[in-house]
Amino acid sequence: MPSHGSVTKAGKVRQATPKVEKLPHRNPVPRLKNKVKYLKRFVYSAEKGR
Repeated sequence: MPSHGSVTKAGKVRQATPKVEKLPHRNPVPRLKNKVKYLKRFVYSAEKGR
């Protein structure tokens, strides 16, 4: 089975890229999350003509 490139080149790009730390993720306040869900389900879908 032929391969798509030499095995000696595997992982070179990923090792060369600088490591970037992830930003801390915060969940939205439940009240705000429920508001967004309401808008998506009822308000915006009604505008599309559903």
